[in-house]
Amino acid sequence: MRSEAETTPAAPAAHSAAGAAGAPLLETRDLKVHFPLRRPKGLRRSITWVKAVDGVDLAADPGETLGIVGESGCGKSTLGSAVLGLRPEARGEVRYRSKDRVIDAARLDGEDEATYRREVRMIFQDPFASLNPRLTLMEIVGEPLRVLHGVTGSELEDRVTEILRRVGLRREHLNRYPHAFSGGQRQRVSIARALAPEPRLVVADEAVSALDVSVRSQILNLVQDLQDEMDLTYLFISHDLSVVEHLCNRVAVMYLGRVVEQAPTSELYAQPRHPYTEALISAVPVPDPRARGSRERIRLNGELPDPADPPGGCPFHTRCRYATERCATEVPELREVAPGRLSACHYSEDLALVGAS
Repeated sequence: MRSEAETTPAAPAAHSAAGAAGAPLLETRDLKVHFPLRRPKGLRRSITWVKAVDGVDLAADPGETLGIVGESGCGKSTLGSAVLGLRPEARGEVRYRSKDRVIDAARLDGEDEATYRREVRMIFQDPFASLNPRLTLMEIVGEPLRVLHGVTGSELEDRVTEILRRVGLRREHLNRYPHAFSGGQRQRVSIARALAPEPRLVVADEAVSALDVSVRSQILNLVQDLQDEMDLTYLFISHDLSVVEHLCNRVAVMYLGRVVEQAPTSELYAQPRHPYTEALISAVPVPDPRARGSRERIRLNGELPDPADPPGGCPFHTRCRYATERCATEVPELREVAPGRLSACHYSEDLALVGAS
């Protein structure tokens, strides 16, 4: 494990050729999560729908980290909860390849549900709200082992001690309560709880956004180390593109419930193929003070449109500086515009968009 003093996460290696060539560990097909929104009485339609996730196709290969990015309200967290099987409103498919069978997480029951709960876990955003203040670390981290694996007694204590050691905590912390720990330590507890049942896939929803900058990089380093040690696959949800750049092998960019671009991380940052991605990258701070001001900051017009009443045509056209009449009437398909690169823009091949370089 890296030293606590190390502060810069290493850039991720490209995911293995075997993982890329074989079947994905997780795959979503036309995944939708629509919420009913009641209108005031007297209007012609009493119900409309908020399309929080609207037809998302994704695939995560074994051992890779797939980043999901976009501004607040784009549907990232709803997508993550749907992948975890926590959205009964979800439609479409969430196909997870366990060791001996394929499980559809949108229709969990019986043995499939038990297997999925063991093998797919979540790290929550808020380390303060996600831990029960009435339970000790032994109870918090031990609960999934007891419930999902039936571990009890001295074996339970030994396994909890071992996973706490892996995340940088000590045995003497077993009988302490969450209030005794800092935010970074609490997030280590959350990571220990998620990894205790030895999962294969972890959904991390803004896992470092609530932490101080000085602690954030330590947690990111820890997450990378544990991925190598435990052969984990991550679905990493974040609004912070600088974090995603260091941690993720591939990135899917979401806007108004849809994926508008997918690409390997290095290629996406070097040359985005969608105007929304270009705007997001332009907002990433430049680390070198001497280079600040050398890159144009693209400021989007207006606010994110209402997902209950999205604009016609391309969802992004109301804020896009490259929009044409075609964009206002015709919905662009998410298509391959280069090997391994997908974009939902009519003019992806024509626009000379600027990346981080």
